Amino acid sequence: MAFGFRVGVPGMSVRVSTRGVRASMGPRAARISMGSGGTRLSSGVGPFYASSSLGQGRRRTSTSRTTRSRSVAPSAAQLERARRQAQRAQQEAERDAAIAQLQELRRQTTSVHLQSFTPSRPPVVPGPPQLGLAWALAEGQAHHLAGLGVFARTERAAAKRRAEEDAPAYLAAEQARLHAVHSRLATEADQWWQALLTNDEDTVCEAVNYAFSDNPAAGCAVGVDGTVLSVVMRQQDIDTLPDQTPAVTSSGRPTLKALSKRDRTLWWLTSMGSNIIATLKEAFAVAPGIMAIDLAVLTRLPDTQRLGFVAYGRWTRQAIEAGPWRETADALRFLDIGQDVACSVTTTTSGNLSSTIKPLDTSRLPGLQSLLDHAQDDTGSGDTTLADLDADLRANAPTAPSAPLPDHYRIRPFAEWKSQTTPRTPPSAPTAPIHAPAPPSRAAVTALAPGQNLVLPEEAWQGLLIAFSFAGADADLTLFLTDTHGQVTCDEDFVFYHQPSAAQGAARLLGKQTDGPHTVERAALHPAALPAHVQRVTIAINMDVDTGLTCGALTHAALYMDCATGAAWTFNPPADPDIRAMVIAELYRHTTNGLPVWKLRAIGQGWADGLDGLARAHGVNVE
Repeated sequence: MAFGFRVGVPGMSVRVSTRGVRASMGPRAARISMGSGGTRLSSGVGPFYASSSLGQGRRRTSTSRTTRSRSVAPSAAQLERARRQAQRAQQEAERDAAIAQLQELRRQTTSVHLQSFTPSRPPVVPGPPQLGLAWALAEGQAHHLAGLGVFARTERAAAKRRAEEDAPAYLAAEQARLHAVHSRLATEADQWWQALLTNDEDTVCEAVNYAFSDNPAAGCAVGVDGTVLSVVMRQQDIDTLPDQTPAVTSSGRPTLKALSKRDRTLWWLTSMGSNIIATLKEAFAVAPGIMAIDLAVLTRLPDTQRLGFVAYGRWTRQAIEAGPWRETADALRFLDIGQDVACSVTTTTSGNLSSTIKPLDTSRLPGLQSLLDHAQDDTGSGDTTLADLDADLRANAPTAPSAPLPDHYRIRPFAEWKSQTTPRTPPSAPTAPIHAPAPPSRAAVTALAPGQNLVLPEEAWQGLLIAFSFAGADADLTLFLTDTHGQVTCDEDFVFYHQPSAAQGAARLLGKQTDGPHTVERAALHPAALPAHVQRVTIAINMDVDTGLTCGALTHAALYMDCATGAAWTFNPPADPDIRAMVIAELYRHTTNGLPVWKLRAIGQGWADGLDGLARAHGVNVE
């Protein structure tokens, strides 16, 4: 900021500031100014002024209007130009996005045949969970101590003795039963594999159709004749393809142009060939006993809007596996490597593709002709129709089971085993009165806040039931059995859907079920049965990796835990849209007043990269 003062002498003024000293003399009409910029003479008359610089041998003369200030606001023309530029930039961005979308759509629809499919292998039935005596003892104590107060020392000591007596028998019975279940499942798996190898029709069709369930072009295996499988495939209608394609102007700028009828037919034909090859490759991979596939393609014809067959033929395993399948153009080889191949799109005498799609004559194919002769493209008909087949093929996603899958390795609770093994007293014999323990009183549920911790009652050490309830999206419950640093000591201490049991049964996932509008996944934990190296148990969730959703998609998410005494705890984790996996709570060993205890802490924090980040943070190698 300049600092200065003015000398009040008529006709002369001096101004001193941090920029220097400036003086001016003379009337307003003609004034001489002296200062750091040199000496200047100003006429001061009229709308113009002339000024001369007399310093350092330089001379400069300039003119300028002084009566009107210049406006800084943009003119209407400038505003219009800016508006047109913004509009043009938006149009170019929309064009570039449309070009990218069309290019990706074309790539996806014409490159399905480039996929590879893993050949089927004999199924391996996972073994039953390993159970230990510590787990059996914890189960027994939880049962025998139920209903006994903490001050009933004599009764509690007797209950613990009964648990110690029962635990070995309970463990042996469950191990024997689970091994028998595993043997039965292994026998069933071997029988299924033999049926697949020998081309049992029901087995092959079921296996192939399950594999087809996620294909972009729906396929359906309809029969087996020796080593030949029959498949009907539903190809995308040509009318559903876009009517534009990326192009370049004469000046080299990207643009969109109308897709010609012939180019559209070529796109559709390449897409059909790509789906045919992929369908054949997948069917051969799933059914090792199949040597050839008769395949017919169904689509809706553009002229009549009725369903019809537009391609059929027989392709052998040898022809498909010989390949190679490396480029998009390879999809059109389906016309050359098959037997008796017929296609609605033909090549004209001039070498161009025909631009019309007409239904094929299937009179020499009894199976397809019979379907055409006895069916109408009318969903109102009571008979099996082409429209019904079309609907079945379009609904190619596997239906969700109405009931949860059975848990073959379900472990019987101690009380269930006890009731089944205790001999019943004959009705005629006198019975001694039995003091049944009182059912546990349902204590109020304790709601936990993030970061809150508490000491678990002793009964919770013997058995703690965990339930994670949610809606809105799919998530999986996960347990980590870690050391004091929060790291697993081996991969077996990572409990998730592919490894549902650990620590010889002390930590187990019990499965996922639907409960009204919510999904509930449960787990059982026996802290008292955990080995000494397990100092912490982390209770976590991770979003389904296939959906790409975050925890923000979960609604009504709640963790609920209870034990035999009726004590219960609940925690509502945050619906964080920035993470895909979360530690909801943890249990950890602690010492209070010189005595070992287990404590519970609510957390609710997570990782943006989902299960991978969650697993790595707890020492699990992710490959």
